[in-house]
Amino acid sequence: MNGVNNRLTPVRPAPRRRTVVENDEFAAFTRRIIAAHGRRVADGDVEALRDLVALSETLDNAIGQAVIGLRAFGYSWAEIGTRLGISRQAAQQRWGGTP
Repeated sequence: MNGVNNRLTPVRPAPRRRTVVENDEFAAFTRRIIAAHGRRVADGDVEALRDLVALSETLDNAIGQAVIGLRAFGYSWAEIGTRLGISRQAAQQRWGGTP
């Protein structure tokens, strides 16, 4: 016995950064699908125009979720801002208030 009490809460290790797999290919695939949707609209499918515009909101929500997840995973505002080509302050102002 060493005379020191055990910790009341366990020490959590720092989160590990996951290995990125096939993101470039997935992003390229996604861009091709969106471009194809735009070509369908351009070929006269006016009914699909509203759906194409709605993708913008979906994309904005996905970016917000990604940023929240990266922050929870331990990435700094500076690291996120650098990847987006903006300052850490701009990244924090845009996504810092998101729950």
